[in-house]
Amino acid sequence: MSEYIEHDKNGVSVGLVEKRYFTFAEPPECMELEGGAKLGPVTIAYETVGELNAERSNAILVCHALSGDSHVAGYYTPDDPKPGWWDLYVGPGKAIDTNRYFVVCSNILGSCMGTTGPASINPATGRPYGLDFPVVTIGDMVRAQRRLIDHLGIDRLLAVIGGSIGGMQVLEWALRYPDRVRAAIPLATTKRHSALAIAFNEVARQAIMADPDWRGGNYYDGAKPARGLAVARMVGHITYLSDEAMRRKFGRRLQDKSDFSFNFDVDFQVESYLRYQGTKFVERFDANSFLYITKAADYFDIKNQHGRGSTVRAFAKARARFLVVSFTSDWLYPTYQSRDMVKAMKKNNLDVSFCEIKADCGHDAFLLPNERLAALIRDFLERVSHER
Repeated sequence: MSEYIEHDKNGVSVGLVEKRYFTFAEPPECMELEGGAKLGPVTIAYETVGELNAERSNAILVCHALSGDSHVAGYYTPDDPKPGWWDLYVGPGKAIDTNRYFVVCSNILGSCMGTTGPASINPATGRPYGLDFPVVTIGDMVRAQRRLIDHLGIDRLLAVIGGSIGGMQVLEWALRYPDRVRAAIPLATTKRHSALAIAFNEVARQAIMADPDWRGGNYYDGAKPARGLAVARMVGHITYLSDEAMRRKFGRRLQDKSDFSFNFDVDFQVESYLRYQGTKFVERFDANSFLYITKAADYFDIKNQHGRGSTVRAFAKARARFLVVSFTSDWLYPTYQSRDMVKAMKKNNLDVSFCEIKADCGHDAFLLPNERLAALIRDFLERVSHER
């Protein structure tokens, strides 16, 4: 393993990584959730790259989006065909330089990528939780992450960074644990979902629940609700792109034909692409987890949960330095939502930097190569590291 990592010290990748697990809240000391239910035991899947320094002051928590996981960078095996989901930005010499920083990424509560969620075994029944799994919030996810950070012996994080739902976790960290976060970098995110965002999530959830194979969430011993989950992913994927990105990538080009089929087979390339994305998603994700995570995102609202109806009052709790980044073509979480957060931060005299990056690829821009984004993250972390 060390030989593989040394070979990749040219900045290509951190090399081989290993998924680890941390379990807490063993009954009767269960985790009390914000909805009032109790959950335990709770297992968190996580990965780390880089080295924690002697002062334990160089730790960065990376928070993933809806369908992400703890595999933020590197490879599981030497012949692994695909690196972690943010390998572009995390690694030796990259924006989040693992030669300098100790990076932690954990799978969120309610997911299906190693952390306890609806597909996990309910110790009370010996069967998967299904809809017996309690509804969780972004706050619950962050509270679980905090237990992991405690377990790793880290008193204060140098930074928390993430995009989309990961950005919601960043904001929650900064407001819930202000003394434990030196810097916060929310990317392509929002302080609360708009009616439009909630509407798209509800359509996606209804697609899953309308699938006969969903069976009220109790499908683990039979066929999965593959059709419903595929449609849900197709709906979500549309919101991650932009009109310009779809025009450039697909336009009205036909898929492997010269004329219309005059039936309901695939005619257009964009139809083929969406069906492929839906099918691929079904292979790796759990339908119930999709329901739970999207509902947690819809519930997220720092204005009411932390500020008694005021965004300004919510950010009065914060102590971190902020770097807020939006993208011009992100119509799921448009720039005005980031500007609203920045205004509230400034009214509290917080140290905040804001940048709207010109990008035509939509909400997914934070996941794609972008030299401007890389430079912003690198320079901001450099500044925070030197300002004690």
